[in-house]
Amino acid sequence: MPRRIARWCAALVLLTACGTGTESPAAGDDAIRFASYDFQENQILVELYAEGVRRAGLPVSVDHGTGTREVVLPALEQGVVDVVADYLGTALVFTLPPGTDLPAEPEEMKSLLDDAMNDRGVVALQPARAEDQNGFAVTTAFASEHGTATLSDLAPLAPDLVLGAPPECPDRPLCLPGLRDVYGLQFGEFRAMQTRGATVEALLAGQIDVGLLETTDARLEIAPVTLLIDDRALQPHENVVPLVRDDVVERWGNDLTDALDETSARLTTVGLVRLNQAVELDGLTPKEAAAQWWDDQ
Repeated sequence: MPRRIARWCAALVLLTACGTGTESPAAGDDAIRFASYDFQENQILVELYAEGVRRAGLPVSVDHGTGTREVVLPALEQGVVDVVADYLGTALVFTLPPGTDLPAEPEEMKSLLDDAMNDRGVVALQPARAEDQNGFAVTTAFASEHGTATLSDLAPLAPDLVLGAPPECPDRPLCLPGLRDVYGLQFGEFRAMQTRGATVEALLAGQIDVGLLETTDARLEIAPVTLLIDDRALQPHENVVPLVRDDVVERWGNDLTDALDETSARLTTVGLVRLNQAVELDGLTPKEAAAQWWDDQ
């Protein structure tokens, strides 16, 4: 069995058997199963949508950090999980044939995602206004010393630089391959970063020169780092979008879709930044931050 497939199978077993996430008191075998990707913001988003559904009176369970998109989306398609909070552009890149050009506008992207998900037994609900793209950061000292404000500015420097990003970055079109193809960036070294916090620490310690951080990362408010402008528009629109299995929508109907749509309708980019800050800077858990956000609503 190929190594990647083996990892997927192991992760799918964990999803079905371990119950590693948090459950509402009413949750059980009948619960609507939410699953997150293996980074903190997505865990917050999943808790946010799960709490909206929970407050609508439906049973919910949540599994966190099960794996990357290569694990979780197949789990959704196979019925191992029921709901995923995804990002519009990245979901499209993952589901469409390699090299497919994406539309520029979110509305057209959503239509294309509907078509892509139709044969997979999955429904893409209405995207939120909240948007979070891949961002590439340097320290403010580096930006000042080298006069770098855009990703294009890195081109003559890249052979001597170390890029730090998640382990899957070398295989992701919007990460290392995109930086190479769109910007001509040939980094001297790639270093895998397990978390965004580790990425910031490595930047400040001089262990890496450029690091991937989401554009809504709470650390951008407090750390001496600068996001470089994506001047050639490598990153597509990345509105948050819930993906739900067809049969789950069929079973729970408007009670489920209305709760998810209401969550999306209330969620803005500023709100997502504040949620990240509540967890990263204030020490709340994703579930606590989600509950607080709903109380504020």
